[in-house]
Amino acid sequence: MASTVLLARDGSNGIEVFMVKRHHKIDFASGAMVFPGGKVDDDDNDPALKLYSRGGDTMSAEQFSLAVAALRETFEECGVLLARPRGSDDLVSAERLVDLEPWAVRMRDNEATMLEFIEAENLDLALDLLVHFAHWVTPPLMPKRFDTHFYLVAAPVDQIAVHDGSESVDSVWADPAQTIAAANANEVTLVFATRMNLTKLAFSKSTEEAMAAARTAPRVMVTPKLLSFEDGVRKLEIPEEAGYGGTVFEVVDKPAMPQGAPPEK
Repeated sequence: MASTVLLARDGSNGIEVFMVKRHHKIDFASGAMVFPGGKVDDDDNDPALKLYSRGGDTMSAEQFSLAVAALRETFEECGVLLARPRGSDDLVSAERLVDLEPWAVRMRDNEATMLEFIEAENLDLALDLLVHFAHWVTPPLMPKRFDTHFYLVAAPVDQIAVHDGSESVDSVWADPAQTIAAANANEVTLVFATRMNLTKLAFSKSTEEAMAAARTAPRVMVTPKLLSFEDGVRKLEIPEEAGYGGTVFEVVDKPAMPQGAPPEK
């Protein structure tokens, strides 16, 4: 299993989401623009973490480990920490975050665990800020398979998101519709799941609107079904109730605009 985070904010033209460019040597989606995220680690399942979290009490063990992984990957991969000093309702300040940055490197290098970090720094994980956005599973015939949960969260206003310089080599606050248009023009590379979740995000005009929609949406596992493959074009089917504005979408090597995608702004 894996967790991916759509870190969102409101820009001058509407909602924006933080995206990173994958290193060309990464096996999966090398060179593509993606959302920060990664696999759930064994340490993300540590039950002791529930003592240092807010919002995890009602989660199943699987949901909890996915949410912890989402926060860990956000910290490791883009330097944003969704945690509060114990007893506080406010997130860690940008000033304190500077002193905590070495922990992100240590965790990324498997030299420290999330539990060790939050115990040492007297923090609570802000799991309550995450909103489940999507669940995608790659089809059985694919050579590499992933079971990924996508989470939407509002970016802390005083923290600066950056790429880590290892797995990701560039980063941008992206307008969803404009990023899809850039992919259509072969200016950026998007994998199908990323493209579709940009499409879904673009249906909302603001972060607040997107989060409100995600809170009330049904949780639907999306496993694309191949309907046809002709002249380099795949037709994929996904469930209508998943909320992507359609069921059948066309994908080419440099993916074309899917049917039902939002118009450019």
